Amino acid sequence: MNVIVQEIPGDDRRFPPALAAVAEAGFDVGDDGEGVDFEPFDAFESAEETTDWLRHWTGNHELDGDAFRFFGMDGTGGRAAIWCARPGRPLAEQPVVFLGSEGECGVVAGDLSGFLWVLADGLGPVEAVVFDHDAHPDPALTALAERYATTPRRTAEQIIEEAEAEFPTFCEDIDALCR
Repeated sequence: MNVIVQEIPGDDRRFPPALAAVAEAGFDVGDDGEGVDFEPFDAFESAEETTDWLRHWTGNHELDGDAFRFFGMDGTGGRAAIWCARPGRPLAEQPVVFLGSEGECGVVAGDLSGFLWVLADGLGPVEAVVFDHDAHPDPALTALAERYATTPRRTAEQIIEEAEAEFPTFCEDIDALCR
């Protein structure tokens, strides 16, 4: 699978209403570390910022960031992104991925709707990819998902497993870009 894909009709960098609602939700890791380590942005990072970050992260200064729309980060600077992997499909139908500050990476959900249900189960992007946490459903994020999700509720575990099965070589493909 080619990691660098990009052909999104019309909605290139328009922030989806669901992500705007996520940005307003507020997240807290908490003193016990059981919360969600996620700092959503109120807009996608610019194409230039995305390219700069991706080049720094991979060490590959020939890359551009056209295939990614960064929309949040964890406390260490890892990035959550919509990955434009499905040519011709809108952003809401693209997978959500995480690229961690220490080289971690993974597919969080197969689409934005799935990502909302992952959040509703109390997991952020880093928790979905790096940690093995039990779900801690969040009533406010559940209400948000019920409002914006276009798919039926599934558990975070189901969503993550489906996404990993659909994009099994994502991390290998990203690793191949690193210098």
